[in-house]
Amino acid sequence: MSDGFLVLPDAPFNRAFLDPVIRLGAVPYSSGRPWLLGRWAPGELIVAEAGRIQAAVIGTCPLTADRLTELISRVRRVEDLDMVTRALPGSFYLVASVAGVLRVQGSLAGVRRVFHTSRDGVALAGDRADVLATLIGAEIDEQTLAARVACGIRAPAPLAERSMWQGVNLVPPGSYLRVDGRGTTTTTVRWWEPPAPERSLAEGAERVRDALRTAVSARFSSAGRVSADLSGGMDSTSLCFLSAEVGAPDLLTFRWSEADEANADAGFAAQAARELPGAEHRELAQEAMPSIFADPGRITDTEAPYPFTRTAERTRQTAQTLAECGSRIHLAGHGSDELFHELPYYLRDLLYRHPLTALTHLRGHRAMSRWPLGATIAALTDRRDLGGWWRHQADHLTGPPRARRTPDLGWGSAPLRAQEWVTPSAIEVTRGLLHSIAEQARPLAAQRAQHATLMALRIAGPGYRQLARPFARAGVRLELPYLDDRVIEAALSVRFAERRTPWRYKPLLSEAMHGILPAAVAGRSTKGEAGEDVRIGLRRNMPALLELFADSALAEHGLINPDVLRTRLLAPQVDNATTMALEELLGCETWLRAVKKTPAESWTSKADQGRVDESATTN
Repeated sequence: MSDGFLVLPDAPFNRAFLDPVIRLGAVPYSSGRPWLLGRWAPGELIVAEAGRIQAAVIGTCPLTADRLTELISRVRRVEDLDMVTRALPGSFYLVASVAGVLRVQGSLAGVRRVFHTSRDGVALAGDRADVLATLIGAEIDEQTLAARVACGIRAPAPLAERSMWQGVNLVPPGSYLRVDGRGTTTTTVRWWEPPAPERSLAEGAERVRDALRTAVSARFSSAGRVSADLSGGMDSTSLCFLSAEVGAPDLLTFRWSEADEANADAGFAAQAARELPGAEHRELAQEAMPSIFADPGRITDTEAPYPFTRTAERTRQTAQTLAECGSRIHLAGHGSDELFHELPYYLRDLLYRHPLTALTHLRGHRAMSRWPLGATIAALTDRRDLGGWWRHQADHLTGPPRARRTPDLGWGSAPLRAQEWVTPSAIEVTRGLLHSIAEQARPLAAQRAQHATLMALRIAGPGYRQLARPFARAGVRLELPYLDDRVIEAALSVRFAERRTPWRYKPLLSEAMHGILPAAVAGRSTKGEAGEDVRIGLRRNMPALLELFADSALAEHGLINPDVLRTRLLAPQVDNATTMALEELLGCETWLRAVKKTPAESWTSKADQGRVDESATTN
């Protein structure tokens, strides 16, 4: 995955502050001025030119420069690039200049994010907020940091889509950044709307299957060995069998072993491996892996708090192991839960359109989840709009968590609740921010269920983007086919009551994989969990965690009370709520420590690694 590039306008300005970056390599405009600055993995940059139009596709896309030239030759205005984007599969950035007007856009789930800022009145865009912050000398956005500590890293949009840096802004997924010909005026333009959920399960499954097949085969367009997770669950196993179907020449499957011998994942993975005789299979034993929460103070990312801190060392070990096995591209099933195993927000939409079907589904959900009747009725009749939901979160930020077995049919996110270790001043700052968000909150789709799915994707996508960086540092590209734009569109086009049901696990994915995935895996209705790994790791690494927070950077900023945190961590745990909150708090702590040492992960100092990939093609 590309990691660090800038987009400059085709306009005269003093570029002296860019000298360290220009040494990384540049793709020029026709005028000779630098256009794209940065570094890319082999095969990740395709550039084309047709008349007064220049375009670059950065990322994973089965595309040639000739084909890109053909597509942009039909473009007359920046808005016409909508049709180019919709014609391309994969996961990528599109950067284009049409008669001097720039368009920069990322992907729908936020795996490919676009940030922008300005210096001396000139617009700058790129894929790293911390790099832009370094170039303009930006300070930390203390309000956003306080909100991340109080609400968690995985907060819903637009809270989670605020940059951690003052003066650096994010382009929301589904929108693009437009920069005028002078390079001074920027506009955020929404170009994408989710499809209407009107297709049947059978038709939708066919489209999902075709989109996934294309997404997987796109990853095999580069030379070198490809690996894939084989956990035993439906998500990763589907990618392994799709890889075999499209003719993966040298496939390596990989999994971690579990501490809990009762976890059924191992058995399903072994059965799937037996039906993939052409692949090599690798499993790391427990004793060969770092424990959960190992080395908790190690710096992981400087762009934003890292959400997967408890498994950070295992991720590094995985990436290194795959690299040693010769893998250069690794497929993972992340994003499938958010896309196919959604919570029952669709019941409200269904109730008003198809009440009898809704009542049937409602009875199923109540039976399986043991929802109380009164709480269910209250959830179904809650008429708060999205702004009202945000105001409620602000006013109840220190309230009790939602009661167990109480259905959440609201706006696609669990209630925001601050942990007891968050300071009153951080709570006050966060409340003010949540109230300001409430004034501008707009749904992501007309139907609440579509909004909820998009919200889940936009919460998860940026974290998975950060997960790719430890792999990239080991020389392995982490690829996430479920989060490709065309796959998302195919899934969203299916009717709610058919793609979600209380009686079947991930019915849309299961139907799409019919005849490809072994029946035993396709029909699986359980999902393994790593609770025992977490308990062992937390017990083993608690002294290091307590030592880290005893000298907390967050406490120095007045955001947490370390004594309260220590008491909470040492108290008996009745569930995993504290562990989950600790993981996100640790992400904030290590991020703040990192940026106080170095602003941008030494991005501009690696000129020897940063030459433009010689395999980039231009017409």
